[in-house]
Amino acid sequence: MLLTIPNAGSYPGVHRQQVRGVPERRGHVNRSTVIDNRVHCCLYFISPGHGLKPLDIEFMQQLHEKVNIVPVIGKADTLTPEECAEFKANVMKEIENNKIKIYQFPVDEFEDDEEAQDLQAQLPFAVVGSNTILDINGKKIRGRMYPWGIAEVENPDHCDFIFLRNLLIRTHMQDLKDVTNNVLYENFRCNKLAAVTSVNLDNKLASSNRNPLAQFEIEKKEHQERLKNMKAGMEKVMEEKVKEKKKKKY
Repeated sequence: MLLTIPNAGSYPGVHRQQVRGVPERRGHVNRSTVIDNRVHCCLYFISPGHGLKPLDIEFMQQLHEKVNIVPVIGKADTLTPEECAEFKANVMKEIENNKIKIYQFPVDEFEDDEEAQDLQAQLPFAVVGSNTILDINGKKIRGRMYPWGIAEVENPDHCDFIFLRNLLIRTHMQDLKDVTNNVLYENFRCNKLAAVTSVNLDNKLASSNRNPLAQFEIEKKEHQERLKNMKAGMEKVMEEKVKEKKKKKY
């Protein structure tokens, strides 16, 4: 599943959808039928400007432990090549300074993986969007027409759309899923189990530190409360049965 966030105006609830449903379903015996609805990639769109806004930083910090973040600069055709390169550098510097974890392209340990390094150097991807097909000298292209020329969506010299598309549906789809399952989900699972264990230990320590007589009185009150609730429930059931018998007589 792919999540696209155009801006930091509204929180999508990735955490609730991402991780809570899976551990519940994983308790089932037949896991082969479990549908994985987790979000494997979040395209975080950044508006062209001077850098990240404080809200962008806060938002990505809330997301980076839950989903693979791929930063994307939208409306890249509003920037010159020099401005785009400078903006990319500023964004990546702020991401590093604020310790935001974005998706890292896997590198082969035994080879000098230039492709992964080149893709990592392209981040954040600067893209141009268009739903218009232009006919240029008999060739159909998707792009935007301007008085000064044409911004082609699928031209790597104009924007990074090709790199982003290949990342999502051709070259790194499985790795995105693997990172979600083996890193992000497992980290969540460990933290969740650690929190539960911590609460149980705290409860046990609190109980062990109580005075034995005080502990006995607490347990006695709890037992009496349970008996009271059971008695009230039985009386209610008896009343309903008596009413049903009276209705049948008449």
